Amino acid sequence: MSCWARRSRHGRSGERLGERTQAVRSSDVRRGAVRVGALLVFAGLAGTTYQGVTTAVERREFPRPGRMVDIGDYQLHIACSGKGAPVVVLEAPAAGLSSAWGWLQPALAGHTRVCSYDRAGLGWSEAQEGDFDPGRAADDLHRLLDGAGETGPYVVVGHGLGASLAQVFAGRFPGDVRGLALVDVPLPGSEGPAALLVRYPALTPWLARVGILRAMGVAADLTRGLPGPAAGALASFLNRPDHLTRSARELRKWDEAMASAASAPLPPGLAVERLSTARPARVSFLIHEEEAAQVAAAVRRLIGTKDR
Repeated sequence: MSCWARRSRHGRSGERLGERTQAVRSSDVRRGAVRVGALLVFAGLAGTTYQGVTTAVERREFPRPGRMVDIGDYQLHIACSGKGAPVVVLEAPAAGLSSAWGWLQPALAGHTRVCSYDRAGLGWSEAQEGDFDPGRAADDLHRLLDGAGETGPYVVVGHGLGASLAQVFAGRFPGDVRGLALVDVPLPGSEGPAALLVRYPALTPWLARVGILRAMGVAADLTRGLPGPAAGALASFLNRPDHLTRSARELRKWDEAMASAASAPLPPGLAVERLSTARPARVSFLIHEEEAAQVAAAVRRLIGTKDR
């Protein structure tokens, strides 16, 4: 056999060996991909089960503290405490609910009547049809207070997005507002620290659905410092996909709410207290007792009472 023939045969053998090696590698890659996919599916199913079981436990652990009031197409949750006038109304920040006022509401309830509530689709309140609208939120609050039998004029306290909504409420119903306490009023270009809920509002409901958000401890970080029951209830909702979906819709309308507040025709001579916390952000709560105490002092100035 010629030298050329031997080289040719050896070359074909090498090619076949290379093809077999490549086939083995491709098969290994496919098997690896299948294993990774199976692990991801298993992790997703396990996370979804974990989320569902934990949420069911939390629903029993944190029943609504107030009552449901029919405002027409849906019901909203309102929780009132204390006695006296004027009634203080608490407008929660973005992604917040009545439990976000765990320090402030008890601090004021010894001086007058205080009502916190959950906007449509948040907390214990039923959802509305359509997107979030700042003007509609103000109308909802007006119908809620009327349906709950609360009488104005009110002192309205708003935090973050809630500060914008408080101004919109005062502009639409000037005869029903005696004063405003505005905490961390949103300003153009001032976003503050960006929580995961702000950076990826459309993603967080999906992360919550498979238990990843809960495992990351995002809600626990945002609520740490509030009294136990309030922190637990707020964190519970911050881990629920339905609540986060509605929160995302609010956050998308941040600039619109800010513009609506800026154009709201506030009554002449309306008493307004403005306060800032140490770390203003689009999603943040009054988790520190000393900051809540400062807000409570400002509200007491508006209602004309002194420390007891």
